[in-house]
Amino acid sequence: MNSFMLLNIEFWGYQFHASHWMWGILLIPVLLFLRYLQLEKSSGVFKFSRPSSDLKDIAFSPIKYLVLAIYLTMGAGAVSLILAMSLPFQPYSEDVAEEFGQGIDIMIAMDVSGSMMATDFLPNRLEAAKEVAKEFIDGRSQDRIGFVVFEGEAYTACPATRNYGYLKKSIDGIQSGRIDPGTAIGTGLGTAVARLRSDSLKSKVIILLTDGESNKGEITPMAAAELAKNKDITVYTIGVGKEGFASMPVNTPFGKIVQNTQVTIDEDLLTEMAEMTNGKYFRATDKSSLRDIYKKIDKMEKTKIIDNSIKREPPYRPEKFLIWGIVLLALGLSVEQLLLKKNG
Repeated sequence: MNSFMLLNIEFWGYQFHASHWMWGILLIPVLLFLRYLQLEKSSGVFKFSRPSSDLKDIAFSPIKYLVLAIYLTMGAGAVSLILAMSLPFQPYSEDVAEEFGQGIDIMIAMDVSGSMMATDFLPNRLEAAKEVAKEFIDGRSQDRIGFVVFEGEAYTACPATRNYGYLKKSIDGIQSGRIDPGTAIGTGLGTAVARLRSDSLKSKVIILLTDGESNKGEITPMAAAELAKNKDITVYTIGVGKEGFASMPVNTPFGKIVQNTQVTIDEDLLTEMAEMTNGKYFRATDKSSLRDIYKKIDKMEKTKIIDNSIKREPPYRPEKFLIWGIVLLALGLSVEQLLLKKNG
């Protein structure tokens, strides 16, 4: 452990918000030296029961070291008080963990159109996406998470909640083909934006997952992204599907058949949407890469919350410095007065 322990204070684990006060530390040796000179010049001797003529014979030479220890103690106390005035904080202390523990608001907007039944993910894209989303939910603790689904239209399958059991049951019940066909990315995102509550927590996130191109909806994807930006919502977009062709069910006049269909994802659009809201676009080509994407999003949000917490209000912790400053100064002054007490 490369930290300097000073009276149970991990000194190097602290940063200082008002570090300009530290210039005062340079004055401490000067003030202590002036105090020592003042006491030395003042009239008075140590109290002894022997005659003053015998003082040289009984002089206690280590007294100089004792005096030095007294002033070092006083100096350490003064330094500690100045450090307390400099507003010390620990950027990765429990305060930040508690700040993060308040959670964030997350809406998952998932494309459930017919193309999500493609089998380049096992058993298909939709079931794989549902499974990974539930794994992501299992890794949360304090977040409010909601679920929006969209095809040619969109609806809220579950509002933002901390009842993860109910949320996962809602995800299990999602099926393709229950609403108008198509891919209305703008409507899906706009619905998710609208469902984030007005009392949302300090960080608001939408994870939008689709495997196609926007071809329906009354609101365009970029207009929905603009709404998210105006509400300070970060949008992470995920394109689902391997490169090239994938087997997927297709409706024909003769019924549903499975055929190889080219995977077409509007990656430029998804990237632009994400970047407008300070988010990021990801491409998932299998279930494993989709899991990794959710992990990356989780890590980025944690880092962002810690950084924002420090910028917003550093968790100042001057108490230890203040207490030890008072204790050391009081101890030094008391011993000084006891040992250097002048004759009346």
